[in-house]
Amino acid sequence: MSKNAEAIAEKVRGLAGPEPVDVGLVLGSGLGHLADAVDGVAIPYSELDGFPHAGVSGHNPNLVIGNLEGTRVAVFGGRAHYYESGKADAMRLPLEVLKALGADRLILTNAAGSMRQDIPPGDLMLIEDHINFSGLNPLIGEPTDARFVPMGGAYDVDMRAEFTAIAEEEGIALKPGVYAWYSGPSFETPAEIRAIRTLGADAVGMSTVPEVILARFLGMRATGISTITNMAQGLSDEAISHEHTKAMAPLGAKKLEKLVRRYLTRDE
Repeated sequence: MSKNAEAIAEKVRGLAGPEPVDVGLVLGSGLGHLADAVDGVAIPYSELDGFPHAGVSGHNPNLVIGNLEGTRVAVFGGRAHYYESGKADAMRLPLEVLKALGADRLILTNAAGSMRQDIPPGDLMLIEDHINFSGLNPLIGEPTDARFVPMGGAYDVDMRAEFTAIAEEEGIALKPGVYAWYSGPSFETPAEIRAIRTLGADAVGMSTVPEVILARFLGMRATGISTITNMAQGLSDEAISHEHTKAMAPLGAKKLEKLVRRYLTRDE
């Protein structure tokens, strides 16, 4: 844990209170409004020394600390992506701060393109594993042997089971699948999609994998859920764009918000 992370955590406690955080949430496209539902304090990233400034439209760069459905949460309203800075470890400091605040669990959400006809736009996919198609890693340069993080069971089995049960109770389709991380910011070519499908991926996106690696490195349990905004390139006639992603994300986000709220309610 860096001294900077400890200093920032102390500053956050001074603004939001000393109570430890139970769960961290990283909000993807379409879920930013969930941060507004937290009964607590919103701290702009610009006030937290070293925090990345999320430069993607559709994201709200605040750290919100407070209560949501009876659970003490830390909500990251915008994540930093590799394609913004060329740094795979862009979210390391924020997640170190999350750990310093006491959190032992992390819920990651994202917008993704589907490669399965049975997980169409508007549906959700529960990430059961990932393929690091980018070949990048946020732990490159870490000097200690802690960098050799085992990634079997990276997506916590108990958290996945909990979300699966909640989805069944709510009548929400939540199929498990493998998520592939593509660096972006350009979208994938049809040939790249064919390659990723051959490797065993079910959805593709430009985030989440670095955060899961960092979460495991920091000793936090993690789970991830993708909001499907489009079929991947070459699998439909729809035009893929960032504007299209932002327009489609709210469809699945409503379902995802219900799942997250129910999960936190159970955590009381």
